[in-house]
Amino acid sequence: MLLLFDLDGVVYRGAQAVPGIPQLLARRAARGDRIVYVTNNSRWHRDEYRARLESLHVPLGPKGEESIVSAARATALTLAESRPPVATAMVLGGPGLARELRDAGIHVVAPNQRGLAARPDVLVVGVDFSLRYDRLSAAASAVRDGARFIATNRDPVYPTPSGLSAGAGSMVAAVAVAAGREPDLVVGKPQPRLFETAARLAGGRPADAIVVGDSLGTDIAAAIALGARSVLMLTGVTSAADLERAPAAARPTAVAADAAELEKMLDRFAAGSR
Repeated sequence: MLLLFDLDGVVYRGAQAVPGIPQLLARRAARGDRIVYVTNNSRWHRDEYRARLESLHVPLGPKGEESIVSAARATALTLAESRPPVATAMVLGGPGLARELRDAGIHVVAPNQRGLAARPDVLVVGVDFSLRYDRLSAAASAVRDGARFIATNRDPVYPTPSGLSAGAGSMVAAVAVAAGREPDLVVGKPQPRLFETAARLAGGRPADAIVVGDSLGTDIAAAIALGARSVLMLTGVTSAADLERAPAAARPTAVAADAAELEKMLDRFAAGSR
């Protein structure tokens, strides 16, 4: 089976693995399942996610980093494969996003006057821990000057050990207001492109994948958009009460409260039960 696993709230919470998940993943990998870890977080590069997953004893595929597809990675591949391909990108985001774009052969410039002088083809916005007035102003100017406006994702917040912090969607919204228009493309969940990219890199069809996520609004919504089966884990942002209030069309194929229940669901899918 092709399994697309969200990270935050599913594989780990903060610095700790979700109980039982690394062992479950090791058993699934031993059975021959293709596992890809997929996240909306655009701040980090694949090798940083790899190091974190290895420290938690989470199995990776034979190509290591290719088993990890972040919104930053999917954005870089999308832009590199566009026609005409993107040559220069201004980045309002983290260092991992800039590295992913460079890995894809795209020249990266900073959101400042020198970056504007390079006449970037696109502005790419992700979560930016160095957000300042001048960086935001330069980013908006790039869009007004004709750069395509690309958002890695529109998550308004993301969880941290100390509570909720501003997410990439907050920066995207700020640029949209300053530039006077919405993004031309959003790559991350709940849009399906992130999962489509992950499935393609794994050599599978998106509709054949099983998505495992903790958010009705992003993971499950993207799975529904793909026509893929999904399992909602109640170990992250979505509670049982949230699920109860959701309309039938927005609900997952299955629900699991913990790793043991998830393993039962995956066994059923493997046996052909839908």
